Amino acid sequence: MKVLDARSAELFAQAQEVMPGGVSSPVRAFKAVGGTPRFIARAQGAYLWDADGNRLLDYVGSWGPMILGHNHPEVVAAIQEALQEGLSYGAPTEREIALARLVREAYPMADLVRFVSSGTEATMSALRLARGYTGRELIVKFRGNYHGHADSLLVQAGSGLLTGSGGTARSAPSSAGVPQALAELTLVADYNDPEGLGVLFERHGEQIAAVIFEPVVGNAGVLAPTPAFLEALHRLTRQYGALLIADEVMTGFRLAKGGAVERLGLKPDLICWGKILGGGLPVGAYGGRAEIMQQVAPLGPVYQAGTLSGNPLAMAAGIATLKTLFQDPPYARLEAYGKALEEGLQEVFAEAGRPICLNRVGSMVTAFFREGPVETYAQAVESDTEAFKRFFHGLLRQGVYWPPSQFEAAFFSTAHGEQELAFTLEAAQLAVRGL
Repeated sequence: MKVLDARSAELFAQAQEVMPGGVSSPVRAFKAVGGTPRFIARAQGAYLWDADGNRLLDYVGSWGPMILGHNHPEVVAAIQEALQEGLSYGAPTEREIALARLVREAYPMADLVRFVSSGTEATMSALRLARGYTGRELIVKFRGNYHGHADSLLVQAGSGLLTGSGGTARSAPSSAGVPQALAELTLVADYNDPEGLGVLFERHGEQIAAVIFEPVVGNAGVLAPTPAFLEALHRLTRQYGALLIADEVMTGFRLAKGGAVERLGLKPDLICWGKILGGGLPVGAYGGRAEIMQQVAPLGPVYQAGTLSGNPLAMAAGIATLKTLFQDPPYARLEAYGKALEEGLQEVFAEAGRPICLNRVGSMVTAFFREGPVETYAQAVESDTEAFKRFFHGLLRQGVYWPPSQFEAAFFSTAHGEQELAFTLEAAQLAVRGL
């Protein structure tokens, strides 16, 4: 088949006249792969339909939240019911209580939960809380982990000048507009490098308020943590009195009922959620032990607020999504689909003699265009991005919508079945021939 793009191209030209780059979020512009981004008109189940009328098998899933597929009837019905009662009140609602209880059912260590409107809000609020609770200023993040676009998190490991006593290279902003002084409060370590994390704590441990990490990375492509890395995270944060923050914005409720915390046996102090928690509507949350969460206003001195936090539509969508997941857990089915997809893609590339490293955890997968293993950000960025571009467009021509970046996880849903699997593998065979 051939996917047409005339209407999408026309809309993209119009969009660039009124929005930066023609998009509301950078990756949507197809800058990493070239070509025309598809403007989506509607969605149902495992599929999208673009403005040109093309049906596309969706492996983006709105970047994670559509675990039940698009337009799931239970979620749609819950939103429609809430719509009849008003859009936003700026006041408490009973639905907030219900959704918070569902979150606690899945994450028993979260005594208290605070709702916000995005994953970025959740992570930046959790970091402010960690600083307020510990009285310390430094935070630690890992290369290749993305936690939203708050200033403290748009930071990269610096080079050249060293700070005085610690001997650690000064961090530098990774975006214009982020002050250098603020960037230096964030230390950048390497994911899956327990020895390097240990050195960092030896130098700065008494000043570190928190370590934030993606338990399974989705924003450098899928990277799974090693047991040694997870052990070091827990041991060092406990030893030095820093908080451990698990960013489950992508993995929460997707990798298991209790997300990566359950699947990997984690013991974080704070957890951040988003994506699935809103069933496709904007939402985020953070939570943890009562003694920490009680520092949040109005109980404590750490301020955080939001007019649309806990709004009735997002709460209704989240309740319906989590109830559906809990009543008929899909994780074994998603695992089976993922295993078949992984093995099928490996066979396709092996037959073509093309090097590939497939990383998958549950219903998150990345095909790195290089030989494996890929466990670190440094290994991920050695991928052949030109080959990925050709593969991406080869899939798109066949009607498969893969994430338009080598360094983003692909997601699939309960709406993906045997028919979708066969269609994907046939499309992959044709795409690989085009390499």
